[in-house]
Amino acid sequence: MEEQREALRKIITTLAVKNEEIQSFIYSLKQMLLNVEANSAKVQEDLEAEFQSLFSLLEELKEGMLMKIKQDRASRTYELQNQLAACTRALESSEELLETANQTLQAMDTEDFPQAAKQIKDGVTMAPAFRLSLKAKVSDNMSHLMVDFAQERQMLQALKFLPVPSAPVIDLAESLVADNCVTLVWRMPEEDSKIDHYVLEYRRTNFEGPPRLKEDQPWMVIEGIRQTEYTLTGLKFDMKYMNFRVKACNKAVAGEFSEPVTLETPAFMFRLDASTSHQNLRVDDLSVEWDAMGGKVQDIKAREKDGKGRTASPVNSPARGTPSPKRMPSGRGGRDRFTAESYTVLGDTLIDGGEHYWEVRYEPDSKAFGVGVAYRSLGRFEQLGKTAASWCLHVNNWLQVSFTAKHANKVKVLDAPVPDCLGVHCDFHQGLLSFYNARTKQVLHTFKAKFTQPLLPAFTVWCGSFHVTTGLQVPSSVRCLQKRGSATSSSNTSLT
Repeated sequence: MEEQREALRKIITTLAVKNEEIQSFIYSLKQMLLNVEANSAKVQEDLEAEFQSLFSLLEELKEGMLMKIKQDRASRTYELQNQLAACTRALESSEELLETANQTLQAMDTEDFPQAAKQIKDGVTMAPAFRLSLKAKVSDNMSHLMVDFAQERQMLQALKFLPVPSAPVIDLAESLVADNCVTLVWRMPEEDSKIDHYVLEYRRTNFEGPPRLKEDQPWMVIEGIRQTEYTLTGLKFDMKYMNFRVKACNKAVAGEFSEPVTLETPAFMFRLDASTSHQNLRVDDLSVEWDAMGGKVQDIKAREKDGKGRTASPVNSPARGTPSPKRMPSGRGGRDRFTAESYTVLGDTLIDGGEHYWEVRYEPDSKAFGVGVAYRSLGRFEQLGKTAASWCLHVNNWLQVSFTAKHANKVKVLDAPVPDCLGVHCDFHQGLLSFYNARTKQVLHTFKAKFTQPLLPAFTVWCGSFHVTTGLQVPSSVRCLQKRGSATSSSNTSLT
């Protein structure tokens, strides 16, 4: 009996759920009926408005063309009437002369004949009939104002409801990723003159291949694109790939999205490793500020943060989703921090091949600032450029201003204005480390070396601050300078 009751309860529950589904569906159908009425009324109103617009346009065209015919008729009538009046007057004058000549010829008075004949001759010479053009000034042909609307009628007969636009096709061969910009090119599978604009969507991802349904990053939308290509500029490539898709829109409806594509966005992305920084440096993401109140107080705060999970270390940052195998493990500990007068902090990602580029903007009032690269083995007491394990450009605003290149405790004074933003280009395999004015891409100095260990971005600041920009591609202008060999190059031994 209890089993039957339980079975009946399940049936009741199932029926109740089904009834709720049916009721919900009935409500949905009723709402759809209301929507059909409202939407059909709207499209009918739009249709009436469009046809009224056509009628108005045709009426305007008709009135304009009729006016042209009337103006042409009036102009021709005026010219012909004037010419007719002139001819009539000339004919009347000529008939008077003719009658006078006949009378003179028949007169018997021979004495007055010569004088009369001369007067008639002079009258004929000056007669309007002999100065009158006997060619009509205008034509009576009005064929130039005739019309043939056969082609237009065919176009009107072809009028129909707007079709849904086809999905565009993205042309990967014509699309380009360079200089932290992406130019995407697409085409329609067939010509569609009704397309009003395109909508482009993109998002960042760390996964190669077709876009996944679930992704942490949202789609970014760009609307109102009138051409079949678009360039995204000023991008920061802090993830490995970008997904793209495009749809076409006419006045009424948007079509389906194109097949999404994935483009690789290679760039050097790193963060500052707060666990390596001198205790007088306050590290906040990619910004650093010298803090005279550092030391023990900051060490205590760091230990408190370590106890809560090293949130200050960029190694644990989810910026790229999947940690880079080149990223340094966070395990140096407080005793390995740079100390004494080495106000230094390192990046957290190793450079062991390829080309890489990053930029750093420093506070012009900083008393001392340096940027470069270093081996991971750089000692905690060692300053950038003073050992064989590091290379850097150094700006000194303390006592006297100097702008120098440093390596292995050798110094070369640079004869160039000090920019407020420096670009660093490292070609590991070629053994080239170049520094640029980040704004003008002027070469400031190039080190030539044989790197025997992986490198880390390195920075130093005293009584100042700086901010690092990563996720940058090697600029095309930098590549061109390197290929042309126009970059100023000096060996390590030339630093004096």
